[in-house]
Amino acid sequence: MLPTTLVSSRSQGNGALSPRDAARHTAGAKRYKYLRRLFHFRQMDFEFALWQMLYLFTSPQRVYRNFHYRKQTKDQWARDDPAFLVLLSIWLCVSTVGFGFVLDMGFFETIKLLLWVVFIDCVGVGLLIATLMWFVSNKYLVKQQNRDYDVEWGYAFDVHLNAFYPLLVILHFIQLFFINYVIISDSVIGYFVGNTLWLIAIGYYIYVTFLGYSALPFLKNTAILLYPFALLIMLYLISLACGWNFTKMLCSFYKYRVK
Repeated sequence: MLPTTLVSSRSQGNGALSPRDAARHTAGAKRYKYLRRLFHFRQMDFEFALWQMLYLFTSPQRVYRNFHYRKQTKDQWARDDPAFLVLLSIWLCVSTVGFGFVLDMGFFETIKLLLWVVFIDCVGVGLLIATLMWFVSNKYLVKQQNRDYDVEWGYAFDVHLNAFYPLLVILHFIQLFFINYVIISDSVIGYFVGNTLWLIAIGYYIYVTFLGYSALPFLKNTAILLYPFALLIMLYLISLACGWNFTKMLCSFYKYRVK
C-alpha cells in the first residue's frame, strides 16, 4: 500500500530508467519492502509514528508536509514504515475492548465486536472509500498537464488511515466517558453531546482527507473534497431538531451484531 505517483529517478543517458531503478520503483517492489518490514519491529520508527498521531490532531498539515520530504528523499509519497499501521491496530483493539466494557458485553461478544470494527468499520469501509477516492481523484482531479502522474490506490488507503485515526479516538475513546451517564440518556443534552462528538469526528475525517489530496501538487480543485461539510452540518442540525441520537443507534446496532 505504498506508492502514490509515478516518480522520476536516476536515469540512463537516453533518459530512461535503468533496469535496477525501474525494478526498485515498481509498486510490487515497494509493497514487498513494506510487508517485509511489518515483521521486523526493530526496523520500525514508533516514535515518529506517535509524532504523526499527535499532529493528526494538533496540526495535520505538518504530517502531510513530511510526505513531501519522503517524496524528495525516497521517491514515494506514502509511508514506507508500517509503524503507524501497527500502532493504529493496537489502538483499535484497546479502544474497542473499552467500548465493549462500557456496553457491558461479555468476552465473546467483545471479540465479535473487535472483529467487526477491524474488518468492517476500518478495513472494509476503508477499502470502499479508498477505491472511490482513487477513482475520483484520477478521473477528475489530475491536472491535464500532468497526465504522467496518478494517485495510486495505496496512497488513497494511506490517507484513509490518517483520517480514520482521529475519528477512532473521538468516537471510541473520548465518547466512552460520556456514554452511560450522558449520551444514551433520553435527555436533550444526551443527544446534543453525542451528536456533537460525531460532528467533530466526521469533520476531522473530511478535513484530514482533504489535506491528503491537496498535498499532491499534480491534483487540482481539491477544495471540492470539503463540500461534504455542508451536508454534515445540515444532517447535524436535523438530528438535533428530530432528537436522533447517533451514539445510541450505534450502540444498539453493535449489540445486535454481536448476538
